[in-house]
Amino acid sequence: MSESNPENKLVISAALAGAITTKANNPSVPYTAEEFGDEAKKCYDAGAAIVHIHARDPEKGNPTHDLDLIKAVLQNIKSKAPDVIINLSSAISSVATDKQRIAPVQTFKPPLASLNTASMNFAVGDYHTGKVGMGADNIFANTFKTITKFAKEMKKVGTKPEMEIYDLGGLYNMLFLNRSQGDFTQPLHFQFVWGVLGGIPFNPRNFSLVLDLIPPDSTWSVCGVSKQQFQAGLCAAALGGHIRVGLEDNTRTITGELAKGSYEQVIWAKKVAELAGREIAQGDEARKIFHLKKEHVEL
Repeated sequence: MSESNPENKLVISAALAGAITTKANNPSVPYTAEEFGDEAKKCYDAGAAIVHIHARDPEKGNPTHDLDLIKAVLQNIKSKAPDVIINLSSAISSVATDKQRIAPVQTFKPPLASLNTASMNFAVGDYHTGKVGMGADNIFANTFKTITKFAKEMKKVGTKPEMEIYDLGGLYNMLFLNRSQGDFTQPLHFQFVWGVLGGIPFNPRNFSLVLDLIPPDSTWSVCGVSKQQFQAGLCAAALGGHIRVGLEDNTRTITGELAKGSYEQVIWAKKVAELAGREIAQGDEARKIFHLKKEHVEL
């Protein structure tokens, strides 16, 4: 517990689409602004405080950096779930330039945005066969120059960086860069991302290690690929962290069936919070816990 969260409430985030998951994986993945708005509303009603957004081309389904398409998504979400907190991606896609990646943050000034923390192989694989699937030739580039530039641009517009930690290298990168006075809004906020092929998997040893390394006043949340979403979320609820779910990371429910939407996973996360003896936080309570500005996105 902390001064910003004396009642130890839990914040649920829902990552609605991501850059990789498509309707071929799950027909409920949103592409259009209308679909994003509907899903955000369902997630908020189920208990989510935050929605993490990778906008899509509504016809092709590809992740997009087009500011008009992103604006349409944000407008639709705001009209249907006005109290939900927007977390914009600064990853966008593997082909977006740095300028294209940071432009949505500069333009819409969200309360929260992802800040990726290391260059890495980024793929999906079959752990039973050892075969690399989607992303076998993909390198997710995040140089120190890019990380520092994005952090400074976020600070200019009052956006809190959500530091995406895929492995120990990314965590140590951020601990090093945090020594530079003034680049990062304090306290830091970390999102531990488990199970990306090229990152590290979720297990008790890895989990304990990253928690031991972060500054004691930090806030933190977890997400994970496939079943690791549920494993990490269960532990985070018990240990005072927060939970991200959603079709970006996992297309299925805890029972293995295709999820009808990210909101079904939000329902699960709320139940887990309750089993851990914690209430959920939304709106101003969630903003206070994560030290976010009160302003919404600018449209």
